[in-house]
Amino acid sequence: MSGVDVNLVLRSTRVVTPEGTRPAAVAVVGGTIDAVLPYDADVPAGARLEDFGDDVLLPGLVDTHVHVNDPGRTEWEGFWTATRAAAAGGITTLLDMPLNSLPPTTTVDHLRTKQQVAAPKAHIDTGFWGGAVPSNVKDLRPLYEAGVFGFKCFLSPSGVEEFPELDQEQLARSMAEIAGFGGLLIVHAEDPHHLADAPQRPGPAYADFLASRPRDAENTAIEGLIAHAKRLNARVHVLHLSSSDALPLIAAAKREGVRITVESCPHFLTLTAEEVPDGATEFKCCPPIREAANQDILWAGLADGTIDCIVSDHSPCTTDLKTPDFASAWGGISSLQLGLPAIWTEARRRGHSLDDVARWMSAAPAELAGLTRKGAIEAGRDADFAVLAPEATFTVDPAELFHRNQVTAYAGKTLHGVVRSSWLRGVRIASDGVLAEPTGRLLERDR
Repeated sequence: MSGVDVNLVLRSTRVVTPEGTRPAAVAVVGGTIDAVLPYDADVPAGARLEDFGDDVLLPGLVDTHVHVNDPGRTEWEGFWTATRAAAAGGITTLLDMPLNSLPPTTTVDHLRTKQQVAAPKAHIDTGFWGGAVPSNVKDLRPLYEAGVFGFKCFLSPSGVEEFPELDQEQLARSMAEIAGFGGLLIVHAEDPHHLADAPQRPGPAYADFLASRPRDAENTAIEGLIAHAKRLNARVHVLHLSSSDALPLIAAAKREGVRITVESCPHFLTLTAEEVPDGATEFKCCPPIREAANQDILWAGLADGTIDCIVSDHSPCTTDLKTPDFASAWGGISSLQLGLPAIWTEARRRGHSLDDVARWMSAAPAELAGLTRKGAIEAGRDADFAVLAPEATFTVDPAELFHRNQVTAYAGKTLHGVVRSSWLRGVRIASDGVLAEPTGRLLERDR
């Protein structure tokens, strides 16, 4: 190993690189990966060696779908608590969604407010999505020029009054504006007419809630989104896909050259409708957790590349909002700290590797957002890492989680994969549940 400026070497018998997992030594200079070298390469004089033995060195995870809710609803979450939970779970970069905070990120002034609140609290690198709402077409380009990574919209009610949904005409107008400057539109795709026509039965029965959010609502919304994107040559991304029925539509669109990408989430890939107890609204999210047979097809969509990435859609709230009535309870799954072990537990059972997990949870989300310094262990990238003991297990205790309100659908589950430490630009920011002081940076879209 050469290079007198190397100040850190991280070594493991299992380093996950874009070329596969192998024994390697990773040389770090000034927070950047300088080289990935043979395991037994000489350590330069003066460089510190961190040897992780057989624990796996992964690229730090990139989570592009997090509701931090700060400012305005900080009692639901907050940048301090969310980024601590992320760091403890191996996530080194997150992008904050534009809603559930007050104000929502729909103007440049609102973005600046968000950034000012986040700056002193971020334990990991943090960027921001803008919002596309009926009234802010004129604000989209200024927001993009101010550094947001793209724009989120809803096609059905969002759950908060300050972030209204777009109808089809408004969707086309916003999409055309965003396509005009080369931006990305990310979409909560549920059709409001199908939702309105579905049976609405309040109460604790999960089967009734599931019936109120039918797959057809997702399928129809995605079909319309594809048509708009094709006509406008726009770049679009489907958020939190739960309906496996939509996969053939998406696969066909990709084959035709439509610029569409898709994510799913740990809860859709590891939890099933059959296991949700009545009244257990910690499992409520929109779109909903569906049946085991649907989940099997989602995994097949990951395996064949129709689904591009896995992100958390961490959407927390205060405990009192998770009432036993599925109709009135707040919809959102808190999983920021648990996504990696939850996905690894299911992936290994289905015959997938940590190379796959790193691609779905680090490389692909980084590519989606254009984060060219994130997402892989290779020269020139930020020295962001997660160290995982993949054979170790633990049982989820909500009291040990770092997000603000210890409500989680994973309570009591035994998961494979213990995150030993997380590293941000060559600095250890979390180690066996102990967090360092915040050193995260605020990210803006690469110009």
